[in-house]
Parts: sequence; structure tokens; C-alpha cells
Amino acid sequence: MTQILKEGGKTIIKTGARIDTMNANQFEEDIQPALKDGGVDLVMDCDELVYMASSGLRIIQKTMRTVMQLKGQFKIINVSPEIYKVLAMTGFTKFMKVEQKKG
Repeated sequence: MTQILKEGGKTIIKTGARIDTMNANQFEEDIQPALKDGGVDLVMDCDELVYMASSGLRIIQKTMRTVMQLKGQFKIINVSPEIYKVLAMTGFTKFMKVEQKKG
């Protein structure tokens, strides 16, 4: 389940365990208020994320574009090695900040 938190001027989107074809539309709907509510400093926390389908990649790319149009910052944090590998293979790590899970 997606959670949206405000913390020190940042908007943090905490993903659930999966972003796949079954819940991608819901995930996109869940994060829209964060983008409309001045989400120009957006952090996507993937601490719980264990699986992401191509539909999830599309939403991340769309979100990043929206934030960049607003002259904001976007980064993904707490990414597992498996999800990081997917992001690297698809080139996402070349055009956005992605931080792997520590420990």
C-alpha cells in the first residue's frame, strides 16, 4: 500500500511490496495528489518494494518528468539489489538519482 508523507519540505512516497500490472493504475492515482500538492522535492522510498513490472517503470518515468517540469528534484531510495539491477538495465540510473538499500 502506498503512503505519502511530508517531511522537512520533502514529499516521500513509500511504495508497497509490488508495482505490477494489477496495481500500477492505483499506485499512479495514489501519487497524483503528491505531484499536484507542490511535490517538487519528491523521494520515492522503495524499502518494501520486491517486484516492479514495466508498468511501474513507466509510472516512475512519468513522475520524474512531471517533477522536472516543475523544476524539482526526484530520487529513489532504499532500492534492493534486484530492483536496482532492473533500473540499471533499463537505463534509469543514468538519468535519475537511485540509492541502494544500505546494510
